[in-house]
Amino acid sequence: MNRKPLKLIFLMVMMMVVSCDEPVTVVTNFVHNDGTITRKIEMRNSKNNFSRADLQVPFDSTWIIVDSMAIDDKNDTTWIRTATKLFKNADEINQTYKLDSGANRNIARSVKFEKRFRWFNTEFRFHEKIDKKLSFGYPAGDFLNSEELKYFYAPDNFKFEKEGGADSVKYIALSDSIKVKTDRWAMKNFASEWIGEFSKLTVGKTGDELSFKSLKMHEDEYVKILENSEDKFDSLWSNGIILNRLIGEDAALKFRTEADSSVEMVTDNFFVSFKQYTVRISLPGKLTGTNGFIDSSQVLLWPVKSDFFLTEPYVMWAESKVPNIWAWIVSVVFLSFVIAGMVFRVIKKG
Repeated sequence: MNRKPLKLIFLMVMMMVVSCDEPVTVVTNFVHNDGTITRKIEMRNSKNNFSRADLQVPFDSTWIIVDSMAIDDKNDTTWIRTATKLFKNADEINQTYKLDSGANRNIARSVKFEKRFRWFNTEFRFHEKIDKKLSFGYPAGDFLNSEELKYFYAPDNFKFEKEGGADSVKYIALSDSIKVKTDRWAMKNFASEWIGEFSKLTVGKTGDELSFKSLKMHEDEYVKILENSEDKFDSLWSNGIILNRLIGEDAALKFRTEADSSVEMVTDNFFVSFKQYTVRISLPGKLTGTNGFIDSSQVLLWPVKSDFFLTEPYVMWAESKVPNIWAWIVSVVFLSFVIAGMVFRVIKKG
């Protein structure tokens, strides 16, 4: 079969790096009180090259596009392209995602805006969501503790600072622990996804011994087989050795086509063609909740990488509230009248 080797897939999934030719991109959503959204895309590149094939987030000629450049103290030039557009609502942004023909066109993305009136305050919520790629995978939180999970989702520049700072020993150890556990996570996901896809292709053709439930009971055994044969997976699979060990020689011979197709589907889903970027959200009023990262400049952001939405949707959300001054005034005036009335009644009775 013509597919990428298993080890290469895991390396590419778990060690995503930015290509030198792709722009470093930041997408900022400025959410306004009326539900309109100003979307700003800033791309920085060492070359004056912003081809459509490299665009992480879609925009077109209807946007306001400004090109500029910056030269640092080392005389290195950075080319900057900024695209800005005001959208009437979140649905208009979702439409641009549906029509995306750029680098990440095969990734399902959407945004949602909510506004709730609560008398004294008006509450806002905005989120950007990326659908998961694997149907049968496990959440990263099943393998990482809360501290590791937080570090796993942190921006690369934050990790770089921590691993090179005063507490470098602590954070390097944390990074190493995450690497070991996410390697296990990847293997577990591969086995689970293969079981799921193989079961779908063979439903109604096999007995109970090859049912989804039965295969899942042996999942940890499959993981060990994958771990022990990772470097030679392709040759061992092509020779039928791994499949024989997984489901038995007779079943392997009978369902070889379905097994091959399952591996092909799993490897295609693991190798996500995705160019990473960063999302920022700015909401009206005071921020009241978020799952984002607030950096040293007090900027709310989320790095977007393919392993973040491999096994579960990646939802970047923020909430805020704006006090309704008029509601406070009306309430104070009303309360004043009530108190004045009560006082007047007491005086009148006296």
